[in-house]
Amino acid sequence: MPSASTGAFTTVGATSSVTSSTAAVDSRLTPGGPGYRRMSFALFLAGVATFALLYSTQALLPLVSTDFGVSASEASWTVSAATGALALFVLPMSALSERFGRRTLMTASLAVAVTVGLLVPFAPSIGALVALRAVQGAALAGLPASATAYLAEEVRPKALITAIGLFVAGNSVGGMSGRVITGWVAQEWGWRVAVAAIGIIAVACAVAFRMLLPAPKHFTPGSLRPRVLARTVRDHLANPLLRRLYAIGALFMMVFGGVYTVIGYRLTEAPFSLPQGIIGSIFLVYLVGTVSASTAGRLVARLGRRGSLYLAGGTTTAGLLLSLVDSLPLVLLGLVLITAGFFAGHAVASSSVSHTAKQGRAQASALYQSAYYIGSSAGSTLGAVAFHAGGWAGTVALGLFAVLGVVTITLLGSHAARTQTHREPALAH
Repeated sequence: MPSASTGAFTTVGATSSVTSSTAAVDSRLTPGGPGYRRMSFALFLAGVATFALLYSTQALLPLVSTDFGVSASEASWTVSAATGALALFVLPMSALSERFGRRTLMTASLAVAVTVGLLVPFAPSIGALVALRAVQGAALAGLPASATAYLAEEVRPKALITAIGLFVAGNSVGGMSGRVITGWVAQEWGWRVAVAAIGIIAVACAVAFRMLLPAPKHFTPGSLRPRVLARTVRDHLANPLLRRLYAIGALFMMVFGGVYTVIGYRLTEAPFSLPQGIIGSIFLVYLVGTVSASTAGRLVARLGRRGSLYLAGGTTTAGLLLSLVDSLPLVLLGLVLITAGFFAGHAVASSSVSHTAKQGRAQASALYQSAYYIGSSAGSTLGAVAFHAGGWAGTVALGLFAVLGVVTITLLGSHAARTQTHREPALAH
C-alpha cells in the first residue's frame, strides 16, 4: 500500500491491491461472525485437554508419594517432567507447525498425548510414571504455540487478546476440572483410576476439537531449514520487549506451579487435615482464572499492558500473604487471588507476544511457552524443596521473590518506553 507521500490512488492496479487487502482483512474471524464461536469452543476444548493432562498428577501427589514410598520432591517430578519436556519441545514443534499447519500439528499432538494418558495409570514405578509424563509433555508441546499462532493468523487483531484469553480460560477449566475430578475419584478408587478418568475426558475433548476447528485460511507454509529457524529465534530474542514478556511468563508460572504443587501437602497436614476429595474441590478456584483470563482484553483496554501486569502482580502478592494464615477461609481467599492474578498476567503477556511479533509468530509464541513451562517446572520442583525446608512459608517466599521479578521487569519496560518516547522527538529535530 503506498505511503501518504504518493498521493491519491489513481491506477487500477493500486485500487485492486487495496480491495484485495481489505477482503483479506475482512475474511478473518471476528466475534459474532461466522466460524468464530466454533473456533473459540474448539480451542477452549484444546486448552481443557492440555491442562487436564499436563497437571493430572498434581492434586494426587500425596497419594503418589504414599503408593511408591517417595518424598514430596520426588513425586513432584511427575509434574516437572511433563512441563519440562513441554518447554524443551515447544520450539521444534512450532517449527513443524510453520511447515505442516497449525491445525494438523495440534491434532497430532493431542492424539499422542491422550494415547499416553491412557497408559499412565498402568505405570509400575515412579520412574516409569515420570518417563510417561515426560513423553506426554513433549506431545502437548504442539498445542500452546500453534494455538496462539493460529489465532494471530485467523482472528482480527482487535479481537486477538479476547480470543487468546478464551484459550487460556480453557486452560484454567482443564486445570480445575482435572484436579476436582481426580480428587474425588482418587478418594474412592485411587490415583490410577483418577488419571484414567482424565485420559478419557481428554479423548472426548480431542475428538470434538478436530471436528469443530475451522480450516485455516491465512496460513502460509514456512521453511524447516535450521538456519531460517535459528535466524527467526535470534531475531525474537534480540527484541527487548519480547525478552521481558518471556521472563514475566516464566516468573508468573513459577508462582503458580509452586503453590499448586505443594498446596495438597499443606491441606492434608494439621491444622487442616482435609480428605483427598475436599482437597480436589479446592481447585474450583480455577474458575476465577477462567474469568480473569477471558476478561484480559477489557483489562488491557482500561489499564494498558503494563498497568494490567502491575495489577496482576499486586493481586498475586496479596493472595500469597493471605495464604500464610492458618485459617481455611483465608487460605482459600489467598488461592483465589493468586489464581486471578496469575491467569490475568499470563493472558496479557502471551497475547502481547502474539501482537509484538510480526514474523515467525509460532516461534515467538513457542519461546514464550518454553519460558512459561520452564517456570512451571522450576516452580514445581523449587516449591516442593522450599516446602520441605521451611514449610508453607518457604513456598510463599519463593512466590514473593518471583512476583518481585515481574514488577521489576515491568518497571524496566516502563522506563524503556519513556526513554524511547523522549528520544523520538529529539531525533525528529
